[in-house]
Order: sequence, then C-alpha cells, then structure tokens
Amino acid sequence: MFNKDEGAIRAAVLAINDGLVSNFSLVMGVAGSTVSSEIVTIAGFAGLLAGAFSMAAGEYISMRSQREIYENQISKLRQNILSSAVEGKSYLTKFYVDKGVPLVEADRLSGHMMRNPDYVLETIVLDKLGLSSGQLGSPYKAALSSFFSFVAGAIVPLLPYIIGLGSQSFITSLVLSAIALILVGGIVALVSGRSMIIGSIRMLLIGSAAAAVTFGIGRLIGVELIG
Repeated sequence: MFNKDEGAIRAAVLAINDGLVSNFSLVMGVAGSTVSSEIVTIAGFAGLLAGAFSMAAGEYISMRSQREIYENQISKLRQNILSSAVEGKSYLTKFYVDKGVPLVEADRLSGHMMRNPDYVLETIVLDKLGLSSGQLGSPYKAALSSFFSFVAGAIVPLLPYIIGLGSQSFITSLVLSAIALILVGGIVALVSGRSMIIGSIRMLLIGSAAAAVTFGIGRLIGVELIG
C-alpha cells in the first residue's frame, strides 16, 4: 500500500540530492571560469533559487494532477455505490469472500456494511486504488517540502562563499560538498533499502564527476574569454 510518510521522506531526500548535485556542479563551473567569489556567489544563489522554485512547481503540478485523478476515481466510485446498492453489496460480498470469509457470513457482513456508504467507499477505494481517501497528500505541503529540501542541498557548496573565506572558499566548498554527497548518498540508499556504503560511494563519484566536468568547461570558457 502507498505510504504517505515514506513517500514524503523519499521526495525530500531526493530534492536535497538534486539541490546538492546541481548547485555543486554550477558553483564549480563558475569557479572554474572566474576567480571572483562575488560572481560565484551570485551564480550559486541564482541556481539555488531557480532550482528550488522549479522543483516546487514541478512537485505541486505532479501531486495536484495525481490527486485530481484519484479524486475523480473516488467520486465515480461514490456515485456507483449510491446509485446501485445491489452492485455495491455484491462487490463487498466478493471482497470479503476473497479475503477468506465464508459466503453466508460475507453476505451478511456486506449487508450490514451497506448501511454506511462512507465505510463502503473506503473499503472499495482501498481495494481498487490501494490507498484511503485520507492518503492523497497535499500539493502545497509537497511543494514547500521540495523547495526547502532543494535549498538545504544547494546551500552547501555556497556556504564558504557566503561566509567569505576568500581564497579558501573553493577548497572548502569541495570538502563540504563531498561530505554532503556521502551523507545524502547513504540516506538515499537507506530509504531505498540498499547498502549505505555503496550508495555513499556512488553518490560521491557521480556528484564529483558532474562537478569536474562543469569545472573543466568553466575553465575552458574562462581561458577563452581571457585570451
């Protein structure tokens, strides 16, 4: 069955991961093309805000669309139950028989349950859709969660530049981002039921590779502009 809390945790962790990897790559790319900490900071903040709003908007639209689809299906099921008590009772009887309840007892139980249409609806929704009507989730909460989670990840590579470490900002950003990649990779693996060590190493390699590529491209662009 769909687990709303587990889904929310997974979405938040993935948003942190996206923010970290994307802004780490952006910061390294800009840092490769310029020695100005101010430019890196501005570009990093721009990437952070653009990514966070994009992530929030995408999550809102996705969650809203999914919720509307489920609400439409639930509304149709409710109409069917209210318009045809015989069909609803027959469905419930079969439902309980499939669960191992004897036919006579299932028929009696379904007849009793038909007195409460809302409970019947919950039972049918759970059977057909795999969730209850209270587990649809909030698009607004999902959007806010994604926004702040993305920011939490994207802020890590920027911290040394925000604090103003000067010439040490680049190295410090690398170290902090590497540590964050290891931690996030381990958490993602834990949520997914996989090895935390493998998840941490994989995330570190992927994030570092992406940052190295963007740094190299930034360095080439910077050399071309100077030249």
